[in-house]
Amino acid sequence: MAHWPQGDVPRLVSYLWQRPTRGAFIAFCAWLAGTLPAIACEQPPWRGVAMDGSLTVLDAPQPSSGPVAAWYEDPTTRYAHGVLGDAIEAGTLAVQLSDFPNCQVGRITLPDIEVFEDIAPRLADLDGDGTAEIVVVQSHARLGARLVIYGLSTNRTGLEQRAATPNIGRSNRWLAPVGAADFDGDGAIEIAYIDRPHLARTLRIWRYESGTLTEIAALEGLTNHRIGEPFITGGVRDCGNGPEIITANTAWQRVMETRLDVGRAVTQSIAPFSQANVAAALSCTL
Repeated sequence: MAHWPQGDVPRLVSYLWQRPTRGAFIAFCAWLAGTLPAIACEQPPWRGVAMDGSLTVLDAPQPSSGPVAAWYEDPTTRYAHGVLGDAIEAGTLAVQLSDFPNCQVGRITLPDIEVFEDIAPRLADLDGDGTAEIVVVQSHARLGARLVIYGLSTNRTGLEQRAATPNIGRSNRWLAPVGAADFDGDGAIEIAYIDRPHLARTLRIWRYESGTLTEIAALEGLTNHRIGEPFITGGVRDCGNGPEIITANTAWQRVMETRLDVGRAVTQSIAPFSQANVAAALSCTL
C-alpha cells in the first residue's frame, strides 16, 4: 500500500478518487458525514451585534433553506441626516441564511459613501419561490435614499443585490417603506413606500417581477413618518377584500386607506388620525 505523508490530504484524496477505490471513498464520505454532529448555534447569531430594534425574524420556517432573520450592524455617524431621531445609521446588513441549528450568516457591508438609513430590514418572498428576499432603505451621501432588494446569491452562501429603485437624487432625501403585497391581484408582488414623507409626501407602488422593479402607480397627499420619530406609521392590511395601504394624510388629521384599482391608487379617509386608530385599522377592527 502506498505511504502518504502526514498532512498530505490533497494527494490522499486524489489517490482515493481513482478507480477502483472511488466507490468505497464515496461510501466512506457519506458515512462520515452522517456521524459528524451538526454545527449548531450556541446562541442566535444576532446576539451582541444587532443594532437595537433592527432585528426581523420570519414568523414561520420556510419550506426551503433561505433567509430566516435579518438585522443591521456596524452603527455609524458618517451620514448626519438624523431623520429617525438620531444620527446613527447602519453600515452592514446581516442575514441568517438558514434556520437553526445552522449558523451561516451573509453580510452586505456598504462603502463609506452609503448607509442603511432604516429601522429594520424587511423579509418577504417577492418572487414566490419559497425563499425570502430582504428589502432595505439604502442612502447615498450625495444622492439620497433608494429602495434596494437583496436575495440569496447563486451559490446560496451569501447575498446579492436583486433590484433597486433610483436614488431620490439629493442628499438628506429619504423614503419610508409601507409594505409588500399583490395589490392588484395579478400574481406579482408590489412594494409600496412614501417618497419623502416630510416633503413630497407621495405614495409610490413598484412591481417586482423577473428581478426588476417597475413603478406602476403614484399618489400625492399621503405620509407615514414625522421627522425624529423612530418608527414608521401604518402598513398593509387585508381584511378580506384584498390588500390595502394604511397611512396618514399630509396634515396628520386622518387615517387613510389606499387601494390599487386598475393600475391607479385610490384613497379614502376612514377615521380621525391617532396611533390607536392606525392600529385598529391594521387589525381590521376599524
